[in-house]
Amino acid sequence: MSDAKQAIGKSQDSINWEVVEQHLRKSIPNLPDGKLNVRQFSEGYSNLTYLLNIADWEGVLRRPPFGEVPPKAHDMQREYRMLEKVNPVFPLAPKPYVYCEDPAIMDKHFYVMEKKQGVVIDDVLPENYGGSEQAGPKISETVIQTLAQLQAIDYQEAGLAGMGKPEGFLERQVKGWIKRYDHSKTEAITELDGLEKWLAENLPVTRETTIVHNDFKLNNMVLDAHDPGKAVGILDWELSTIGDPMSDLGSTVAYWGQLDDPDMGINIVTNQKGFYSRREFVEAYAKTSGRDVSNINYYVTFGFYKLAVILQQIHYRWKIGEIDDDRFGVLNIAVRNLIEMANETRSNRLL
Repeated sequence: MSDAKQAIGKSQDSINWEVVEQHLRKSIPNLPDGKLNVRQFSEGYSNLTYLLNIADWEGVLRRPPFGEVPPKAHDMQREYRMLEKVNPVFPLAPKPYVYCEDPAIMDKHFYVMEKKQGVVIDDVLPENYGGSEQAGPKISETVIQTLAQLQAIDYQEAGLAGMGKPEGFLERQVKGWIKRYDHSKTEAITELDGLEKWLAENLPVTRETTIVHNDFKLNNMVLDAHDPGKAVGILDWELSTIGDPMSDLGSTVAYWGQLDDPDMGINIVTNQKGFYSRREFVEAYAKTSGRDVSNINYYVTFGFYKLAVILQQIHYRWKIGEIDDDRFGVLNIAVRNLIEMANETRSNRLL
């Protein structure tokens, strides 16, 4: 029997975990005896993620948020299919176990995948890593090596050609993010229009097409609990596609905070001693991947802009009363800082 008391959050009252457990036992071979325990990792406007535990077995369930969702958003089937194809050629991607869209099982479609065992670093390093001066270089290299490894996969041979539209990828990305910002504006930022115009008019030529994770950053990686130089998992594949590999590099570098940065509105650990600077990160990536990074300023500029849009969307929801958390009331400051950082990067003053 399921132990619903282990589930955290009022939203879980809408899920009949006993029915879910019955379906899992029919669909996943060799599940152990015992009760199903459930703990929610996240809730809000993004996909909902739950840790499932039966005896010594653990899995992760992902589903869309409760209530109405925009068409084509929160596509669990696509995410499941992506993992089905990526995991065999890139085992750091979690192995998917089962996909279900039966409304008799759950109100929304969902899938269950393996739980990667390790640590996710947000803003604090594990004590056993030995401090940032020792762990920082190892973690920096691990992020770079892992990104290059993902991008080295032959996506066509892996059967992923149908999972994206490489032609016009970057142009669609830029237009899409500008549209998102426009829909969530709350105040005028003088430097914004010029930045958006520059992004739209200075698209680099895409030299190569690879798997694009589209949210590749340190806190979407699972590292070995005892070895900061070893990655054991890459999480959050919901935005992954096929496109320009430099877009992943640009976003990763934008999230890679430094000591002299203003408030970026996110948790940062890479501003400690030992971690590579953004410039060192890009140089190490170029050496590892063999790719030409001469246009990196464009992609990092776009990375800062995308992060600004994400925070602006959250601030907008707070502003109109959809989110009741006053911490989000000051995100407009971080948005302004990120727009300034983006403009500094396009002017070759930040990298």
